[in-house]
Amino acid sequence: MSSCSNDEIWIVPFFGQGHLFPSMELCKQIASCNYKTALIISSNLFSNIPSSLRQYHPLLRVIEIPSSPPPPLSASNPVLHHDFHTQHTQMAHGLEQVLLSTTRPVCAIVDVMMSWTGDIFKNFGVATVAFSTSGACSAAMEHAMWKADLKDIKPGEIRLLPGLPEEMALTEMDLKRKPHDPPGGPPGGLEGPRLGFPEPPKRMGPPQPGGQPPWMEGVNDSIALMINTCHDLEGCFIDYLANQMEKPVWGVGPLLPEQFYKSDGSLVHDGEIRSNNRSNVTEDAVARWLDSKPRGSVLYVSFGTEVGPTMEDYSQLSDALEEASKWSFIWVIQSGAGRSGPPHGLMGNGEEDGYFPDGLDSKVGERGMIIRGWAPQLLILSHPSTGGFLSHCGWNSTVEAIGRGVPFLAWPIRGDQPYNAKLVIKRLQLGYMISDDLSKTIYKDDIINGVEKLMGDEDIKKRARILTSKFDHGFPATSLVSLQAFTAFITHKPV
Repeated sequence: MSSCSNDEIWIVPFFGQGHLFPSMELCKQIASCNYKTALIISSNLFSNIPSSLRQYHPLLRVIEIPSSPPPPLSASNPVLHHDFHTQHTQMAHGLEQVLLSTTRPVCAIVDVMMSWTGDIFKNFGVATVAFSTSGACSAAMEHAMWKADLKDIKPGEIRLLPGLPEEMALTEMDLKRKPHDPPGGPPGGLEGPRLGFPEPPKRMGPPQPGGQPPWMEGVNDSIALMINTCHDLEGCFIDYLANQMEKPVWGVGPLLPEQFYKSDGSLVHDGEIRSNNRSNVTEDAVARWLDSKPRGSVLYVSFGTEVGPTMEDYSQLSDALEEASKWSFIWVIQSGAGRSGPPHGLMGNGEEDGYFPDGLDSKVGERGMIIRGWAPQLLILSHPSTGGFLSHCGWNSTVEAIGRGVPFLAWPIRGDQPYNAKLVIKRLQLGYMISDDLSKTIYKDDIINGVEKLMGDEDIKKRARILTSKFDHGFPATSLVSLQAFTAFITHKPV
């Protein structure tokens, strides 16, 4: 290993666990390459940073930017425009103050949803590398649809996307979506703060069909692009983006906890890795419950921490889990489940009532475990009793399940999730879609049929086990090579 570099690399994540967790792991990987590394976060996120991160490596530090806590979320008081702009302005001002008061980094790795900070770094002569916490497939699909000006598909038509695999061809159903709010940020047309700082993007999240992906603006202004993936999973999509962007594109993931890669197939204990936010169960209780179930007999149901189905969909899901009596299940439900509006806790830890399957626990008894709030997902996915995952296909959840050989019943909601689901179902062939038409209500029979197909399909389970073997030797070798290529590139790249 080379001696420590005096240069420091900053990493600027977006709000939310799906962005923060990979950014923390990226800090660790870069520090392990003997580079000083700093995670730049709002004080509102500081409680989500485990003390183990700050103790992980002497080259790693956390820079906290003071932010006033947002008001609690509720149905009557969603995240207000003013509150978003307050957060943005405080972050911009704090970032500028840090740059003025400390040695400037050799480069900043900026989440594509924080690309507005690029102008601040540019003013200080700091080059930026765009960072996508999602996978390469979703980015490549959005880009290819934009290049093809694909705004509509006729019934029965199949549209191939130039440069992408045939399995990723689109049909009319791929463009059908339920309307959902974008993951944070002000609505289109809202004026930004007038304090001399750059404005955040007016539109965040996925583009309209055929529209230019919002993340491209940040990538175009950066010297390179990092993606939370590896060549073993998404090599053709990484190559597509590198050809289209005409700049380096590195797969540097999946950025999962070190313990995940070192567990050698044994149980991974979340409590040792991630902060245990409020929950109605302990990790030990979940482990004991799983120990009592036969191998491969448990369906894990979770839609992550930021999005989920509608109230009506949740009701249908509850009825389905009650009637699918052949299978045990763990169902994780977040506060605010089923409500529309900005993701729960996007800029804070507000409370909000939402859907809860009252009475389901007494109806199913020991066959089901219902968790409200935090769940030890790595433990659940690594336990041999878990045989399937009903998932929204958020990217972190997707790679965690792939890494543990757990097949999918895919129920994507928005953003990159439909493309992740298409990758998993069509290209990797690791499961089934919950429905062909995601623009309609998902009914009880759809769910029951999907569960029965998934849990009884030995071929899919075999493919999942084969794919997970690619991670048997730890963090992907191709991603280590990419990290080395990144450090060499920034060392010699003029700003």
